[in-house]
Amino acid sequence: MDPIRKAAAERAQKMGLPYAGAVLPAEAHELMKAGVKLVDVRTRPEMQYVGRIPGSLAVEWQTYPGNRENPEFLAELAAAVPKDQPVMFICRSGARSHAAADAATRAGWREAYNVLEGFEGDKDAEQHRNSVGGWRKAGLPWVQS
Repeated sequence: MDPIRKAAAERAQKMGLPYAGAVLPAEAHELMKAGVKLVDVRTRPEMQYVGRIPGSLAVEWQTYPGNRENPEFLAELAAAVPKDQPVMFICRSGARSHAAADAATRAGWREAYNVLEGFEGDKDAEQHRNSVGGWRKAGLPWVQS
């Protein structure tokens, strides 16, 4: 097992996660470069207006508008990533992607990971994102429409 997957599995054990592991944004980027699929579970408007990660796949966890759970999530995921391949999930801060990794694991994906901190990270003392953790704060590749 490579060092990133080992660290992710150790985090999962420590955090009591029901899926393969939790990775930091920089680790997720390295796994992407090695061929692991990154699935962005934010809504399409979030990706369009806030930014997206080149090379990631878009499968909404919740639909927009209304923020209802996407009833086609698992079918769309299956069409994009085979169950025998590792998959990572990212959202704004790590909550929806945690739920997606859990759902994928329960549905038969053998190696599902959550990207901790998400795309925008947690809120700072002034309630702003993008200054405490996250993909963008880490200086990793992203684009904006």
